[in-house]
Parts: sequence; C-alpha cells; structure tokens
Amino acid sequence: MTPSADSHSRPDHAVRIEGARFGFEGALLFDGLDLALEQGRWTCLLGPSGVGKSSLLRVIAGLERLEGGALAVRDDAPVAYMAQQDLLMPWLGALGNVSLGARLRGERPDRARALAMLERVGLGAEADALPRTLSGGMRQRVALARTLMEDRPIVLMDEPFSALDAITRARLQELAAGLLAGRTVLLVTHDPLEALRLGERIYVMAGRPATLQPAPAPDGPPPRRPGERTLQALHAELLERLTAADDAAAFPRPS
Repeated sequence: MTPSADSHSRPDHAVRIEGARFGFEGALLFDGLDLALEQGRWTCLLGPSGVGKSSLLRVIAGLERLEGGALAVRDDAPVAYMAQQDLLMPWLGALGNVSLGARLRGERPDRARALAMLERVGLGAEADALPRTLSGGMRQRVALARTLMEDRPIVLMDEPFSALDAITRARLQELAAGLLAGRTVLLVTHDPLEALRLGERIYVMAGRPATLQPAPAPDGPPPRRPGERTLQALHAELLERLTAADDAAAFPRPS
C-alpha cells in the first residue's frame, strides 16, 4: 500500500499508520500496528535489531507495501529518506552525491548550497572526493548532507549517526536538529541517549509481531544537553526497557 492523502487525518498528524500488517521473508514483523507522527516534531524509534524498525521506515517512504492496514501522508507531502547504508554513487564526488536528488529530477543542482551543506558537516575540503576515498563516517556525513539538501517536510532517518565518533555524532545531532526544526522527523536509533537528546516522542518497538510502546521524553525542544539531570534519569529507565525488549527477542517465551 503506497502513501496517500487522507482528508480524515487529524491536522496535527503528518503521517498516520493504522492496523499495519507487514512480513519479511516469511516472518510477520508487525500486525495491527498504529503510529501517528505529529506535524513538525521529532519522533524516535528504538528496539532490538530485526524487530521491523527499518521496514516501518521503508513503508512510510513508499519503498515497501503493507499487506494490510492503512498509511496516510498529509497532503501527499514529499518525504526524504536516509537509509542505514550511505548509498552513495561511486562515480560521483561528494558534491555530486549531495546534489544527486536535483539531478534525478532533471533540475539544475544548486552547487553553492550543496557546497555549503558539505561545509556544515565538516567536509567542505572533500567536495571532489570519490566515495571510495572516504572513511565510513565521512560517507555517512555525505549521506546526511544529501538528506538535508532535499529540504523535505517529512524526513525519515535510519541510524544516520551510527558510524560517527562521539564528538562528531553530538555535533551532527545538533546540526540536524537545527536544520530540521519544524519538520516532521522519524529517527530510528539504537542509542537511547540520542533518542532522549532529539526525540519529542519516543517509542520502543518490541515483540513478534511487534508493537509500539511509548516511552517518556524530556521536555523542551531538541537538541538537549547530554548532561541534563532529567536525561540521565530517563536514560536509565529507557535502557531498562530496551534491555527487556532485547531479552524477549533473544529468548522468546514458549507459546
């Protein structure tokens, strides 16, 4: 089922999924799953590997079809999607990869803006570098710049900071929060602190078929300072939830 506009969607929801059913390679990942992404807010999704987080993003992006249920995207708004893999074109330099979307649409690339975006992620000096000459973290930064370059109202990000060192990750979290302020963002992450820094709504995805359980999120707009006392308290609680979800996935109870 592909994304479609829904005149009955609540106006504060940019994306709504109701009763979603989806399987992969013979396994039912989720069934009867509901999710609403609030307009202009960051939603973070955590859970064990293989639970269906990436599949859910691909469904919203229109790259996978639901087997049942409904998906509604408000006003058929365009979506930017950043996958776990950087998916850079090996024959294009970093600058060409950042402006790839415009080329694919037959538009004239905004070279100055693309270069400025590379500067923002710390790769201005690598504009002509081919992907094979870049480290994994640098390639991921190019992919992030390409996603931000698209300037879409809805942004889906699948572990966009996972290959980065701690300092670069914190800086790019702040950059993304600033550049995507007012956008509807769904971020998949395995890092509970990252979810607490950026998320205004946080869900833990667990079980098979998977369900979504809301988790407490800090007050105030992202990005939040990692050392905040509230974040540290919520981090312990969220880590306990994730540990329980991971234990259940690794050692399922007999039916």
